[in-house]
Amino acid sequence: MPTSKENMYGDHISHQFNDDLSSLKNDFLKMGGLVEQQTTDAVNALIDGDGHAADEIRARDKVVDRMEMDLDEEATRLIARRQPAARDLRFVISVIKMVADLERVGDEAKKIAKFALTLAEEGQAPRGYVEVRHIANHVTAMLHDALDAFSRLDAEQALRIMKEDKRVDEEYQAAARTLLTFMMEDTRNISRCMAVMWVLRALERVGDHACNIAENVIYMVEGEDVRHTPVEEAEKVVGR
Repeated sequence: MPTSKENMYGDHISHQFNDDLSSLKNDFLKMGGLVEQQTTDAVNALIDGDGHAADEIRARDKVVDRMEMDLDEEATRLIARRQPAARDLRFVISVIKMVADLERVGDEAKKIAKFALTLAEEGQAPRGYVEVRHIANHVTAMLHDALDAFSRLDAEQALRIMKEDKRVDEEYQAAARTLLTFMMEDTRNISRCMAVMWVLRALERVGDHACNIAENVIYMVEGEDVRHTPVEEAEKVVGR
């Protein structure tokens, strides 16, 4: 059975208002599913050396951009038509912010696909793919969990995602040091390893955007803005 928090944005007298909020939520989750898949596909294209798949991913970025514009328009119409107050306004504003994060995840996937295409054309797999796969699995899991936390309005799960962000930063720094060692050992590796470094940076940014979405989930549920707040302070908000 759904929890009371899952119902907190669907208990209005107006059935149409409930439908509008539900539509906004569902459309956001569709966009989230698309950018999650884009990221996974881009990493697979890189590791498999599949230039054709990388090209397709870059082309699909236009769909993500269109969804961002449509969701912004949908949210703006809902504000103008329904003039939501307090809790509902918090939900709509948060969705607008999170849509921007999803669009940027799509941009990062496009960057990864660009480097996948370049490296596939070079035809020689560089070092660092183990690190790429590891960090990619971590940040895509964070993004998936952030979308799930939004769907269920689960502030505790959102808090767990915030805690993962530091681990991703540490993994990124360790991977960068490993690639730097490869470049120092053989200068012929520099160009290819730099491309992988940019891929790792893009993945680290995906983790940042997943964390931003998690922060907005906490804001929706608890009514407290935990951006730029230490995790320890966010714990107090969620644990009240």
